[in-house]
Amino acid sequence: MNISAAIIDQRLAAIIDTIKQQAHEELGIHEPGRLKSLAFVYLCVKTVLDLGDDQTFECLTEGGGDFGVDAMHISEDYDGEFTVSLFQAKYKNNLEGTSNFPQDGIEGLINAIQYLFNPAARLEHLNPRLLAKVEEARSLIRDGYIPQVRALACNNGLRWNPSAQEAIDRTQFGDQVTWDYVNHDSLVKILQSSKRVQETLRLKGKAIVEDMNFSRVLVGRISVTEIAGLIDRQGDRLLERNIRRYLGLQGNRVNENIRNTLTSGERDRFYFYNNGITLICDSFSYNALQESDYQVRVENLQIINGGQTCMTIFKTLQNPDLFAATAQAYVLLRLYQLPRNPDQDHDGYDIVQKITYATNSQNPVDLKDLRANDPRQLRLEMDIQQLGFNYRRKRSDGSTRSTDITSGVAAEAILAVWRQKPHQAKFFSREHFGKLYDSIFTDQLNGSQAIVAVQLYRLAENRRKRPEPNDPDFVRYGSCFMAMQMGRRLLADLAMNLEAISHQNFQQIQQAIEQKGEQYLSASIEDIAQALQHLYGQQRLSLQQLAATFRRGDLIQTLQEIEQP
Repeated sequence: MNISAAIIDQRLAAIIDTIKQQAHEELGIHEPGRLKSLAFVYLCVKTVLDLGDDQTFECLTEGGGDFGVDAMHISEDYDGEFTVSLFQAKYKNNLEGTSNFPQDGIEGLINAIQYLFNPAARLEHLNPRLLAKVEEARSLIRDGYIPQVRALACNNGLRWNPSAQEAIDRTQFGDQVTWDYVNHDSLVKILQSSKRVQETLRLKGKAIVEDMNFSRVLVGRISVTEIAGLIDRQGDRLLERNIRRYLGLQGNRVNENIRNTLTSGERDRFYFYNNGITLICDSFSYNALQESDYQVRVENLQIINGGQTCMTIFKTLQNPDLFAATAQAYVLLRLYQLPRNPDQDHDGYDIVQKITYATNSQNPVDLKDLRANDPRQLRLEMDIQQLGFNYRRKRSDGSTRSTDITSGVAAEAILAVWRQKPHQAKFFSREHFGKLYDSIFTDQLNGSQAIVAVQLYRLAENRRKRPEPNDPDFVRYGSCFMAMQMGRRLLADLAMNLEAISHQNFQQIQQAIEQKGEQYLSASIEDIAQALQHLYGQQRLSLQQLAATFRRGDLIQTLQEIEQP
């Protein structure tokens, strides 16, 4: 029995308990064998993409009519491109870990890529969850965005065989599609990322070491081959405070430029072209009697900026010829030893948070964790807790209960319901804790307002996930718009404005939502149907047109013109 395979198998039992009810209600999956396969897909998606529980389940498309795609995730568009991750998983109860990923699975993914991303190709017999996602991707393609596809083959065995690789090579997809392999070993490696990293960094040339305000700083240069070896040994353990999700080579301009420099005759100028990497540690030591070429022993090493650079170097240098050729390519290294004694724990963590935010905030990354200790988040947590709910401002591996509210869900709900920007709530999530943060989490926002927004948003989301038989097609795309209209109707029904919502009338509002929530929802769906008719007349809209409409703001203005009760 393979130990890593056994670890993953044990973990699946807990996941099955977590997702069983949703799997029954949303996917129609009841059989123990299929539930276990679904749990494996769930684990792969959650671990590889570093998503929350609800986001992970939302990606699942397994079931009848899944076109060989067990899960699909669409990123936000950035710089004219968007990334689609397609998962196909094959799980075996044999825990020896000796079976290759099947060739027909690879061929299924190839077939899916050929048809799903061609807006002109006619699709039939897709299940509703997958169809909604495919048409969303196709609407982006029709709007001129370029898809970058990441195909992930997942199993609890070995990589695909040479025949399957030949099938991949024959596709001629080029750089627009990347192929990744995930198995029990890679999953366990990521899940163990919280272990402390002890390493030796072999620097080249002279370095600067300086003590600064109870901290120490080392600035030097390190060979890219040393970086590749470091990532090979430690992998995602080094990225605990960085962004675990690697953006890949294809379709990412910065990462492509890094690779191109390393593979060209300019590799010896890499040091001047790259911004370098920033690392933190609890302590570091070296032989100060040397003048150069230090070997630095580091305790609890973490990369907080430059993770994409490091991963791209590692991926590029997997070619043995390139590994030897890049021996003279270097990268700037900044190593910070931050205070960690008991009297400075809080300040030390604050320093880490501020450095991590400052060095990452210019990049399109998820900033929820970096905002977790913001005073507004702390105040919101206390206010929500006093009302009987739990505000999870930090990500957690634990399952979410009905009384739990994650910061990500709160941001989306508040932006849609109270700020009346449902298109930004749905399609600009990367900026919820960036450019949109101050407009969402204002100083006036209180716990009661946040909870009410989330409750209305959840009602709309539940309808989107489990639409009624006679619901119009737009229900699968318009949950944030539906939640916005519900908020308007709630305030009108109670004859109050947003500022009036507080702990003093919280119970009254809860009763109104409990008694009339479904009524608000049905009326909001009618509002949207009327607005769409006003925009498009009697013409029947395709799913692609609907997906595009709900990404824009013109529908909001039309809804505002609808007379409120």
